[in-house]
Amino acid sequence: MKLHDLEFKPFIRAKEIEQTVNRMVTEIANDLKDEIPVFVGILNGSFMFVSDFVKAYPKPCEVTFIKLASYEGVKSTDDIQRLIGLTQDLTGRTVVILEDIIDSGKTLAEVHRIFKNENVKELKIATLFYKPEAYKKDFKLHYVGIEIPTKFIVGYGLDYSGLGRDLPEVYQLKTTQHMTNLVLFGPPGAGKGTQAEFLKEKYNLVHISTGDVFRYNIKNETALGMLAKSYMDKGELVPDQVTIDMLNAEVEKNADANGFIFDGFPRTNAQAKALDKLMDEKDSQINAMIALEVDDEVLVQRLLERGKTSGRADDADENIIRNRITEYYKKTAILKDFYSAQDKFYGVDGVGSIEEITERLSKVIDNL
Repeated sequence: MKLHDLEFKPFIRAKEIEQTVNRMVTEIANDLKDEIPVFVGILNGSFMFVSDFVKAYPKPCEVTFIKLASYEGVKSTDDIQRLIGLTQDLTGRTVVILEDIIDSGKTLAEVHRIFKNENVKELKIATLFYKPEAYKKDFKLHYVGIEIPTKFIVGYGLDYSGLGRDLPEVYQLKTTQHMTNLVLFGPPGAGKGTQAEFLKEKYNLVHISTGDVFRYNIKNETALGMLAKSYMDKGELVPDQVTIDMLNAEVEKNADANGFIFDGFPRTNAQAKALDKLMDEKDSQINAMIALEVDDEVLVQRLLERGKTSGRADDADENIIRNRITEYYKKTAILKDFYSAQDKFYGVDGVGSIEEITERLSKVIDNL
């Protein structure tokens, strides 16, 4: 989801928020028993929370609001402005502050300062969302809904420069904005490697070839390389998690990249799901699987021709070539269904000059 210039991803569903609010209602009602509290919402962010909270509260209560301002864009500022103050006498009353979110605690400090001279019986703090890593104050939080990481969120009353308050769910800021990630597929002889080189230069993407990554790790005897080799030496398949960990290391090395071209991975549904999970952890996603489509007979002739100079035995035997092509289609058919279900599969004609094929691929990428 895009608000202004930034992209956000789903974070907390409406059902979880509802369950959390109801739990907090029960806790506070049980603690206050028959006392009639004054619930104080901190505007603007808490309006949804306060509304749902008091509607679910099972006993008589009073509600009021104060308005403070501490955010500019996505950053909390040191300057807390009181825009709307208290308008009623709270002497001897139990006051429960209903906050939408507590991060650094600067707003909370201002709240305590406001109520210091109000002669309330007791001041309790309830917050729907709490960022423990960001909290820098010593004030006690009596009721906490959901602990969240220190990332900017919008929705359910919270906004980014005015937008997002109306959303019934909560979204988290994507730390990786505008990244383009491609899975490039093509049968043996389709020219996938050649096209990957052109595309990475044209779009400033990082080309991650699973084969190259394996060879690098094994040659340099990295921990992952040695682990992979131990399976290979026993004639066993390298577990998907080892491959994912290698890819993760490559992505981490290029954290500032415009995006990635994944070549040779995934090959199964399980691997595709694992790659989706990896990219989601990076606040990104696979944007497209692009498959170069070439007639089998053209592929066979290309590979036989390549075999005259490549020195590869599997490029010189027609039966081996046909078996390799058959294996490719078995694996790709599964992945085609996987990415088609996400509207991310694109087949591109792989017959023609290198420039013509690059142009066709570029049209797909430009439209993403």
